[in-house]
Amino acid sequence: MSKKLGLTAAGAVLALSLAACGGEGAGSGSSGSSDKAAEDLSIGVSMPTQTSERWIADGNAVKKQLEKEGYTVDLQYANDDIPTQTQQVDQMITQGADALIVAAIDGTALSSQLQSAADADIPVISYDRLIRDSENVDFYVSFDNFAVGVAQANALLTGLGVKNDDVPEGTETGPFNVELFAGSLDDNNAHFFFDGAMSVLQPLIDDGTLVVTSGQTKIDQVATLRWQQETAQKRMEDLLTGSYNDGTLVDGVLSPYDGLSRGIITALQNAGYGPTTEGGAQPMPIVTGQDAEIASVKLIDDGVQSSTIFKDTRLLAEQAVIAAKAFLSGDQPEANDTETYDNGKKVVPSYLLPVQTVFKDDIQSVLVDSGYWTAEEVTSGQAG
Repeated sequence: MSKKLGLTAAGAVLALSLAACGGEGAGSGSSGSSDKAAEDLSIGVSMPTQTSERWIADGNAVKKQLEKEGYTVDLQYANDDIPTQTQQVDQMITQGADALIVAAIDGTALSSQLQSAADADIPVISYDRLIRDSENVDFYVSFDNFAVGVAQANALLTGLGVKNDDVPEGTETGPFNVELFAGSLDDNNAHFFFDGAMSVLQPLIDDGTLVVTSGQTKIDQVATLRWQQETAQKRMEDLLTGSYNDGTLVDGVLSPYDGLSRGIITALQNAGYGPTTEGGAQPMPIVTGQDAEIASVKLIDDGVQSSTIFKDTRLLAEQAVIAAKAFLSGDQPEANDTETYDNGKKVVPSYLLPVQTVFKDDIQSVLVDSGYWTAEEVTSGQAG
């Protein structure tokens, strides 16, 4: 994906704040790496899949920024296949990588690889998805994932009119019929997203403002393995035929990711939901999302999807590079969270980035003006 990697002024200020601080420690770099020039160092970058434009953008951004610093980069995609990713990481270690940046498919499946990395004194940076059940994770770069869930829930409520400055408190109509979706249970982020959302939604479910018609409110009931769009579409179809076959209408759907949102929307459209101008179609429910994928940004611009959560992966890639540079210089990266991300073996020092909610009115100011997408890409729904 062609993507401008120049940062906005705000991003540049943020970048300055991320400078690594000194300090030796475990995982502070491969043996002797601090004495080598960047062009003599290699970094393995393991990404989960190329089926999502988000991960393609991440991989390209990390690779480009590392190469700009002079490092040799081995970027590999595992196509959502756990054995493939374990083999790729093994190969990176065997071939002498000086550092690893890993976005895991299954956050619990890389323990032996991480032990091999630790034995070789190779620092491991967990990228966006926390690697679990291993002491050999040196640093974590991500967004505030609990805040992502809170933002998604608030976007759902805003769309429904429950949280809207134009609707006086206490005058909202309701109750609203909603359904909940979560991501893949083997992705640690899915739990943070869902917990954040439910911290906002559960009180409204309890008081009857929101009604989950299917009764499915637990993460293991609403999870979507591997974040697959087709899986979300099938589940939405099953919900419509099983819980809404008496004429009850869906008012809103909490979706944690744009790919799932598109599957959900397809199921709703096939069931007769859509713009009310189309011959009596039922209004499209409020559907949330995440990642500002261009196909979903177009749907938001067209009034089909309600919102998405924008996570500027250019800044995430930059922070991964800053962390890698710190380790390879024999230092420790600066963390802004040393309490939240317990991977089951240790609390992993982390750097968390902020997120933004994008409705239709925000597309220009947040996505286009920052250079993340162009106006032409938004109109076409395709990356240039």
